[in-house]
Amino acid sequence: MRTLQLILLTTLLTVMHGLAADAPRPLNFANDIVPILTKGSCNSGGCHGKASGQNGFKLSLLGFEPQEDYEHIVKEARGRRVFPAAPEQSLLLTKGTAQVPHGGGKKLDPKSEEYQDLIRWINEGMPYGSDSDPKMVSISVEPPVMTLPLKGSQQLKVTAHYSDGSTRDVTRRALYEANEKAMAETSETGHVQLFDLPGDVAVMVRYQGKVATFRATIPLGAPVDKLPPVRNYIDDLVNAKLKTIGMPPSDLADDSTFLRRVTLDITGRLPTAAELKDFLAVQDPQKRSAKIDALLDSPEYAEFFANKWSALLRNQRTQPTYARGSYLFWQWIRDSIADNKPYDHFVREVVAASGDLDQHPPVAWYRQVKDMKQQMEDVAQLFLGTRMQCAQCHHHPFEKWSQQDYYSFAAFFSTVSRKASGQKDEELIFHKRGTATATNIRTKANVVPASLGGEPLKLKPEQDPRLQLTEWMSRQDNPFFAHTLVNRYWKHFFNRGLVEPEDDMRETNPPVNPELLNALAADFTKSGYDMKHLIRTIVNSSTYQLSAVPNAFNARDRQNFSRYYPKRLNAEVLYDAVNRLLDVETNFAGQAPGTRAVALPDNSYNQSNYFLTVFGRPDSSSACECERTQEASLAQSLHLLNAADIQTQLARGNGRADVLTKDPRPDDDKITDLYHIALSRDPNAAEVKFATAHIDKKTNGKKDQEAFTAKKEAFEDILWALLNTKEFLFNH
Repeated sequence: MRTLQLILLTTLLTVMHGLAADAPRPLNFANDIVPILTKGSCNSGGCHGKASGQNGFKLSLLGFEPQEDYEHIVKEARGRRVFPAAPEQSLLLTKGTAQVPHGGGKKLDPKSEEYQDLIRWINEGMPYGSDSDPKMVSISVEPPVMTLPLKGSQQLKVTAHYSDGSTRDVTRRALYEANEKAMAETSETGHVQLFDLPGDVAVMVRYQGKVATFRATIPLGAPVDKLPPVRNYIDDLVNAKLKTIGMPPSDLADDSTFLRRVTLDITGRLPTAAELKDFLAVQDPQKRSAKIDALLDSPEYAEFFANKWSALLRNQRTQPTYARGSYLFWQWIRDSIADNKPYDHFVREVVAASGDLDQHPPVAWYRQVKDMKQQMEDVAQLFLGTRMQCAQCHHHPFEKWSQQDYYSFAAFFSTVSRKASGQKDEELIFHKRGTATATNIRTKANVVPASLGGEPLKLKPEQDPRLQLTEWMSRQDNPFFAHTLVNRYWKHFFNRGLVEPEDDMRETNPPVNPELLNALAADFTKSGYDMKHLIRTIVNSSTYQLSAVPNAFNARDRQNFSRYYPKRLNAEVLYDAVNRLLDVETNFAGQAPGTRAVALPDNSYNQSNYFLTVFGRPDSSSACECERTQEASLAQSLHLLNAADIQTQLARGNGRADVLTKDPRPDDDKITDLYHIALSRDPNAAEVKFATAHIDKKTNGKKDQEAFTAKKEAFEDILWALLNTKEFLFNH
């Protein structure tokens, strides 16, 4: 009898254990319900997640504040959005399934697991969950890295990891986005479909505020038998990638192409005809390196890069009284570049600027960036490649940065103060003694300065927090500082960053060649943040000196640097190039005659020069390179084709066409001169024949003054045709 009782008891316990194991786990609002809303885009910025909500219903953006969302769904409007007595009739569900009119359309399938979880949650009394419930700490994606064929595909698996050590498959509820839309697309369930472009593509996976990345390498698979000579570590790392991808590179560019390219990229001007002749005559195999050194030592280099940094540092003249300050700031930038001031010193003198404009011109940066939050955002984006703007109001959707990170980083600028100086509309910038804090707008807590990913700092009232910030930025182990600058300069020379956009460097936007980015950053740091050393390393590489002409395999390559990527001349460089070709001396108000457009100190000249405006010279109102317009437009084409000022300069007396007409040399020689000036190369036989035939046609049967006028018009036509060619308009 006793044995039978033990058997029955054991059987009962086994059954009860099985029932407990099969029982569904309790639902947690943050862990289970919010991800459903995020997957359906209910809490996106275009729907109920925007600041004002939508149609009377508001959710936190992307579900970063689940407690607030719970209040809005369960308690707001007397709880009318949920109906425990008949869960299927809840407004939350009838709207989501479009059973009643819904501006967002159908977001839920009644047959889906997500729908059933919502039903169960309402049936269970809409629990929020307890403090003891596990919290999600991270997500992982499988596989994290893979090599796939062209047009291949891969199903991803996403796992959420919780604070109690448990895991959960969240593949169906995660969000997916490819960083290169031309290379891959993703389904809602994590299926990645590749297209027919070789290279690297990353898929950002996002779930409940956490992110992970899947990265696919797609080889072309062509044999790489011939590689350009290795001149430094850049070539080693690029060649290794080309072998992995199976993409043969183009040949090296010839001397004339190299000269035009490197002169434009370093000094922002065309090489002169004399420079071309001298360079081609030199037989020394090291002549390219020697030319690079000469260009870096030229004043034009400092002017050109001062133009770049002046725009990024918002050197604006928004009112006439700012003229003195904008010029002093530009002059300081130019002199710093000419002196090859170490980059970390350059940044420190801007970020920690104190005093007045005469003592320290970089205080002009604080004239345009007055707000503590704007100061922090500019520093993060410009010098650390991190866009913090999103984290001001909510957790960053694509990064790990929270509101706490945002305000603790902003606190570095909380003691910046200003007072009037002796000059009209100019200020003294100084550190105001006191405790550096910023208020988190959500928690209302005062936070002290902390570097990105670092611990809060304990500073004395007399310590300027900005000095602590710049010290952290320039540390050799800083993961952002050197990487951001080398990526920015890489894009300047290659028309594409290793990370693109160049100032959006994050885990979910990985570099196309991580080893190269790390090597460049390490070398730059080791050099003592020597900007000339960085440029010299880049342009001396065979990778930079490859031809822009594609071979049979790399015409569609935009990632692997198997050839040089042509880029449009920017507004100032093109303006100067047109004037050089037409032999026009520029004349800008307040500047010496002949001042180049790339040497203009601020944005004020845009308003008085339509050419600079239409070709996209930035207004210096942003720390983003994206403010500069590089895309072609109809207005640009029309301006080059028939703008009155260009036609006037073509036809003017003592202009290029007039001088060439008076020149007694053979027309062939004069046409060759034009090609040297415009394109830095000799014309081919067909081009000479076409140009001389046009001159002969215009002058045929004419004599004396009539013949002179006709020939001048012919040279005007040739000049006009040259400045409208892609070869002239692009650096290649």
